[in-house]
Amino acid sequence: MKVKDCMTNDVRIATPEETLCEAAKMMAELDAGILPVADGDRLVGMVTDRDIAIRGVAAGKGPDAKVREVMSAEVKYCFDHEDIADVLRNMGNIQVRRLPVLNSAKRLVGIVSLGDLATNGAAVMAGNALNNISQPGGDHSQTRH
Repeated sequence: MKVKDCMTNDVRIATPEETLCEAAKMMAELDAGILPVADGDRLVGMVTDRDIAIRGVAAGKGPDAKVREVMSAEVKYCFDHEDIADVLRNMGNIQVRRLPVLNSAKRLVGIVSLGDLATNGAAVMAGNALNNISQPGGDHSQTRH
């Protein structure tokens, strides 16, 4: 099965200049914990509810702080034509639960989560990826930034 067969297609995007409050409201409307961040048509980062809580609120930033102040600028992604087994393995290795999905022209076309993959017939592989993701540390640890 390919990523395009199980990803979420309806993707809302934050900008680096939006406030943490605006991003949090968007996440609430979508019932999502992550938003891609784009400057024009270029993907420049990702912001999560955890980024807002840890790098924002816990660091003393208010609701008017900008998304660029808390987002992760290094974007890991996958392509819509990739096999889900390969993507799950990669998610486990880089310790992330969600990835933006790009098409062959490197345009954002969706988001894929462990949940998307687990509920589409890859539960065992998703479990293995979650085990790797749940290990302490990793590139996306809040304490590394």
